[in-house]
Parts: sequence; C-alpha cells; structure tokens
Amino acid sequence: MKISVITINYNNAEGLKRTLTSVSGQDYTNLEHIVIDGGSQDESVAVVKKYGDFVAYFVSEPDNGIYHAMNKGVSKATGDYLLFVNSGDRLTSATVVSRSVSFGLSADLIIGDLLFVNGEVSRRWSPPDHLTFGHFFQNTIPHPSTFIRRSLFEQIGKYDESLKIVSDWKFFTLAICKYNVSYSRIHAVITEFNEDGVSSDPAHASRISSERDDVIKKEFPAFRTEYEELLRSRLQLRKLRYTIRIKKILGIR
Repeated sequence: MKISVITINYNNAEGLKRTLTSVSGQDYTNLEHIVIDGGSQDESVAVVKKYGDFVAYFVSEPDNGIYHAMNKGVSKATGDYLLFVNSGDRLTSATVVSRSVSFGLSADLIIGDLLFVNGEVSRRWSPPDHLTFGHFFQNTIPHPSTFIRRSLFEQIGKYDESLKIVSDWKFFTLAICKYNVSYSRIHAVITEFNEDGVSSDPAHASRISSERDDVIKKEFPAFRTEYEELLRSRLQLRKLRYTIRIKKILGIR
C-alpha cells in the first residue's frame, strides 16, 4: 500500500519545517512526500532542500491559489491513497501512517480524528460513524485526517479551482452524497491542524457560506428547500423544548 502525502506551502518556512519533520520521521517506508510551493520568497525552498531525497517531488512556482496547488499535487501523486498535510500541520506520531495502514485501508475514504491546535488550546474532532447529506449541509470532513483513494480524483474530478475556500468540502460532499463512495473511520488522531489558515478565519465565514450555498443550489437543488425546512422545524422544536423546561423549573403551567 503506497501512501502519498501532499503538502502545499506559501511563505511559511517555519510551518513547512514542522510538517516536513513529521512526515520524514514516519516509520512507514512505502510513502512519498510531494511538496507544492507557490513561489515563496522566504526560506521555504531552503527548508525543503535540507530534506534532500526524502521529498519525492518538489516545485516552487506561482500558482492560482490553494486548490490549484492541491491539484498539482494530485497530478504528481502515485500512491494508492492521498493524504493532504499542508504547511504548518503535522502528523501526530512517527507511527501514525503505519498504524492507519494496519487498521486496513480498503474504503474510498478513510477518516481519522483531527486535533485542532490554536496556540496553547487544542480540541479533538472525531468523524461521525455515518456520513449523510445533513452532515455536509452544515459541516464537512477534514482533508488533513482523511485518506483519499487516488482513483476518486479520476471518478469525481479534481478540486474546483473556481472556489477559494470550500472546494475540498465540495469534493467530499459529491463523493458521499452523489457518487456514493465507501467510507470508514479510524479511531486514532491522524494530524494536528494549525488553526491559522483561511478556512479557520472568522472573517471568511460569509464567503464560506456563500460558496457552499452556490454548490448546493447547483448540485443538489431538490434537497435544498426540504432540508432548510427541516432545519427550521428542528430549531422550532428546540425552542419549544427549552421553553417547556424553563416553565417546569419556574413552576409555570
């Protein structure tokens, strides 16, 4: 089983060093590391060169954004499964890839836990046992802890480069809700995700919502109205339950 780890980077030499160290330290031997740099002007290129032959493919040139860079990595990958660990993120231990493979990589998407890190604060995210349209309507699954069968990019297509923030969400939503790909989960933390990227910035919340809404309208128009009605009903039910609970506490009938 060959694993391709893809890292994209732009002017983040310190974060890139952290990522390269975690990937190069893996005890799993059938692993290739692909690094796509967007033409950094800092010390990023020098950092990559220090890792010599361990990096299977490296390029530093201007690109058209995050998903263009990720697609370039997909084009160069030769592994059975792809794992995106971008600059600043890191694999949680030297054995995490070999342990993941030992659990059995057979589904199209294999998702492990992700550790979100924000300074001194961290929180663990675990994937649901079952993925539904309802999950993707409001949430996503993280690419840093998801092993993606490489052939899915031939079946579904690569990341939509017209989207600036949610193209990976679109890919996963189409994979599960339109192409009905297989899915399994690993009960282990795969990656530490540094919450300093575009998708984690509250300033981009409206852009994320807008891009997601455009995808839903285009790809799942028949589901959108009914699911919005379901969400409104759930909200009203929660409010009703809350009101009843408060009345019981206060002794109001």
